[in-house]
Amino acid sequence: MLKKIMFAFLGFLVISCAQETLPKPSGELRLEYPEAKYVDFSSPCNFGFQYSSFAKIENAKNPCWYYIDYPEMKAKVFLTYFPIKNDFDLHVKESEKMVYEHTIKASAIETKSFSFPEKNVFGNFYELTGPTASNLQFFVTDSTKHYVTANLYFNTRPKPDSLAPAIDYIKKDLMHLVETFQWK
Repeated sequence: MLKKIMFAFLGFLVISCAQETLPKPSGELRLEYPEAKYVDFSSPCNFGFQYSSFAKIENAKNPCWYYIDYPEMKAKVFLTYFPIKNDFDLHVKESEKMVYEHTIKASAIETKSFSFPEKNVFGNFYELTGPTASNLQFFVTDSTKHYVTANLYFNTRPKPDSLAPAIDYIKKDLMHLVETFQWK
């Protein structure tokens, strides 16, 4: 009987000293994208720009509205054009509303104004951090006749850490788009 008790005690001692097995956390794939090469886009709606050849442009539901589709990233930039008809302030307020609606989820909103007076191109570029539905937004205008907005959306649940490489890649593309934007 004493042997059985000693054997059981030794068995419990060996089992209790074993290292606890923990599940490994799920990881995300490291995503790398090709170096951007840019192609020209000319809209019949009086504007043009350069966009990444990694993306493709599709028509959206209204004339002069487009999707810049990044199929491998499951991302789309929704680009809209509006003619200004004594409603410039309304367009700016609507753009800002689209940005600041995300304050519930955004941990920060960084605004960069840009101005290319030689091309008559002005606007704001917004970068939203955190689990927001749209991480990048901007508007471009000549402030008298034309107004263009753009919003980046992913076809996935917002996961800032795993989407960061795609957001950074598209941000560079959109900055290039803004820098090459022209009114016709």
